[in-house]
Amino acid sequence: MSEVDAFRQGLDSHTLVMVDTLRTIISGLDMGLTEQIKWNAPSFAIAGEDRITLGLERKGGVRVVLHRGAKVKDATDLKFEDVSGLAKWPAPDRGIVIFVDQQSINANRIGFSNLCRRWLDLTA
Repeated sequence: MSEVDAFRQGLDSHTLVMVDTLRTIISGLDMGLTEQIKWNAPSFAIAGEDRITLGLERKGGVRVVLHRGAKVKDATDLKFEDVSGLAKWPAPDRGIVIFVDQQSINANRIGFSNLCRRWLDLTA
């Protein structure tokens, strides 16, 4: 059994649907992403560098973090405009999107997919 499958087995049915929907959206971008468990949740990497990581919210829901890996990198020249408005940006190279339920994912599916694609284009 893969690490991702083991992670999925520990989820309640509502969270599992949310996680699987987000995994499908992200992996469907077909940008050479690999998936592994990192920081106790599915994480998607390009050439071994993590770029999008899921996490479970304590009060329910799923968090998606757009980042440039575990090590801090100089973000002085990084320019990214989140036209979707879905993410909060505590740093220029760290965006956080929180989906509270499946309906919020469904309602923002296209915007979220575009956000992830643009993030991966910029940071790959």
